[in-house]
Amino acid sequence: MEIGLKRLIDEELGAYVEESRQFNAASKGVAGPATVEELRQVRDRQARSLQPLGDRAVERIAEAGGRRVSVRVIVPRGTEIRGAYLDIHAGGFYLGSAASGDARNARLADSLGVAVVSVEYRLAPEHPWPAAPDDCETAALWLLDQAESLFGTTELAIGGASAGSTLAMTTLLRLRDQGLTDPFAGVVLQFGAYDLSGRSPGGKLYADEFFIEAYAGHVADRTDPDISPLYGNLGGLPPALLVVGRLDILLEDNLAMAARLSAAGNDVDIRVYPESTHAFTHRPTGMAATALRDIESWLADRLARK
Repeated sequence: MEIGLKRLIDEELGAYVEESRQFNAASKGVAGPATVEELRQVRDRQARSLQPLGDRAVERIAEAGGRRVSVRVIVPRGTEIRGAYLDIHAGGFYLGSAASGDARNARLADSLGVAVVSVEYRLAPEHPWPAAPDDCETAALWLLDQAESLFGTTELAIGGASAGSTLAMTTLLRLRDQGLTDPFAGVVLQFGAYDLSGRSPGGKLYADEFFIEAYAGHVADRTDPDISPLYGNLGGLPPALLVVGRLDILLEDNLAMAARLSAAGNDVDIRVYPESTHAFTHRPTGMAATALRDIESWLADRLARK
């Protein structure tokens, strides 16, 4: 891994900088909900605007270790299934749904020939930690057991965005401790939050956010790696791609996670995108489209090596 922020930014991305700058200027920065009542209002708005791909997604119940969780499955059209991808949606641990990723997951399924399994994990504050990582672990164990019979493949990958990246990391740490990470060709981590304790320099930048209180406010020591994976033993994990925007408040947190993953002996690729804020891959910009193609290319390469 090369050190130096400029080295992490592809020079060719300069072609999309002005468009991203204009998009950012035209967009009104919206703060996340700061109270339970505001959270309910945001959830209501999201529910009204949700447009799931009902004809593509199939809901299943994943069972493992005596636990159950709903998952949403999208398989590729017109091509043989070459792998399965476990998707963990964004939303600060208190927003979002598996269905919110239908369009992106359908694109990923068709472009890579993978079955995408998205986890309907329980949300805070009604279901605080460890409910979400329990649900994600359940889905991962189920996929490990069922991928071959359901999809005809044993080649797996995992990934998430924002809180979903945090949960992807905690899921891998749980699987690693059980000796179950070998089937995973890689993990894609888009702008995750890796220090919810607020003790590291990067973690201090967002330590006062309400989502942390909602998700883990009841925990005395949030350096527990199941909450803040930055503090975990990070050895023995699959190759990782970290994607983050240059203007993201989580940039420093992502740089720290990349450094710790690399120091632990893992294969790490971190890519920083200029003039890009948090969740930029969900925006209708050329920068976002390029980042998504980069993710697809990286995953295709990793699955081909398995």
